[in-house]
Amino acid sequence: METQELKNIASQVRRDIVRMVSAVSSGHPGGSLGCADFLTVLYFDKMKHDPSNFTMDAKNEDVFYLSNGHISPVWYSVLARSGYFPVPELSGFRIMSSRLQGHPSTDKGLPGIRMASGSLGQGLSCALGTAETKKLNGDDSIIYTLHGDGELQEGQVWEAAMYAAGNNIDNVIATIDYNGRQIDGDCDDVLSLGNLSQKWQAFGWEVLEMDGHNIDEIKSTLDKAKSMTGNGKPIVIIMKTEMGQGVDYMMGTHKWHGSAPNPEQLVSALYQLEETLGDY
Repeated sequence: METQELKNIASQVRRDIVRMVSAVSSGHPGGSLGCADFLTVLYFDKMKHDPSNFTMDAKNEDVFYLSNGHISPVWYSVLARSGYFPVPELSGFRIMSSRLQGHPSTDKGLPGIRMASGSLGQGLSCALGTAETKKLNGDDSIIYTLHGDGELQEGQVWEAAMYAAGNNIDNVIATIDYNGRQIDGDCDDVLSLGNLSQKWQAFGWEVLEMDGHNIDEIKSTLDKAKSMTGNGKPIVIIMKTEMGQGVDYMMGTHKWHGSAPNPEQLVSALYQLEETLGDY
């Protein structure tokens, strides 16, 4: 896809996000807005997948796992906009009995979802199991994951990171949403992450970095990451983003990690975000 097309989709995804969380006065808009560009590029330009024929085993398809499941609004929007389920279903977000629960779940069979997530720290472990299965089956598809930076304070992430390198799992591309903020404040104030590049390198991973709001850079970095698969080492991308990207009053603070805009704030947000594909 051309860069402008992807920017247009990302803008609509951001509109979906703020409308979804505002409608039910619940959800996590900050990180969702920050990851809209990345997931748009991944699903619409880079990932090998078939939205019209979703299966849990994903034979000969790339697989994506959202480990930081609280940013479900951005994932639901991208899944719907790419054809996994009807866009109007986004209006059921966080409503009882809906397939679009606050954290992604598999019990209602929502296409595109292959693991329940939101209990932080588990996504990489699940991804590695899938990656090893792909190898055993002679399937050269890639497993992608997304993690929050605050999520890296969970010990299970580092157990999985050590396992991946120790077992030469080289068909995994993990991405860290590095916005420097989590629910209680800045990561540095809660529990400093230190030098993430050096940490992942020390755990035996190939490390790339990118601007998570530069569409062209996201495209080129994902291409580079794909070219590095199959070489005996797992790959991680440290993606610099801004929590609340695109909505001025949500940027520069952790306060919109898990707070929904009220009707007046929603109007302000929508005024800043171009409607490109039509609201649901």
